[in-house]
Amino acid sequence: MKDNFGLLDTLDRLFAGDRTTVLSLNEFLEGFDGRSYAFAVLAINVANIIPTGIPWLSTITGVPMLYVLAQYFAGHPVPSLPETLGKRGLPRGKLQDFLKRARGFIRWLENTVHARHEWWVNGMPRRLLLIALSIDVLILALPIPFDNFFPAWAILFFCFALIEDDGLMAMLGWLMTAVTACWTVFLLMVGHAAISAAISTLRGIIFG
Repeated sequence: MKDNFGLLDTLDRLFAGDRTTVLSLNEFLEGFDGRSYAFAVLAINVANIIPTGIPWLSTITGVPMLYVLAQYFAGHPVPSLPETLGKRGLPRGKLQDFLKRARGFIRWLENTVHARHEWWVNGMPRRLLLIALSIDVLILALPIPFDNFFPAWAILFFCFALIEDDGLMAMLGWLMTAVTACWTVFLLMVGHAAISAAISTLRGIIFG
């Protein structure tokens, strides 16, 4: 079994330094090396985990996730953000203060999500997982009402699986992907039936 990815140690390393200096988004992503894509998608997806009722939120966040995944499949070693965005960041002092408050939660997260059943995230299963992740992101980005909650959780579990080589998280991701597929088909069927009924009603009124 592989050793756990040291998230807290990595954040300590990235946030260390003069409190007045700025850690840019590009430097942040580069610091995670091979896990930068999963972290980027995870960070963008967080807003969708809890239903907020914000219109178009899933599309607004889904499109950047598709952009990040496109770079991954194109072979870029780390996500490449637009220059004006990539240079932005936060003072290390604020990041150090945040890390101090979040240290207990991150320790809990490291203990909860860890390397196990790695065959779920290696070889062919890993490639299939990445395809399923991309489909979940695509569904999330589509403007389908009430269809962002399940794919958001599938994306969350898949990202955890990729970050920590956690097969259990991969299983949960696949479960939520199956739920997403069933729910999406149901919504499309209901939507088609509602549109058909509306058209029939309209015809009846016009030609009545």
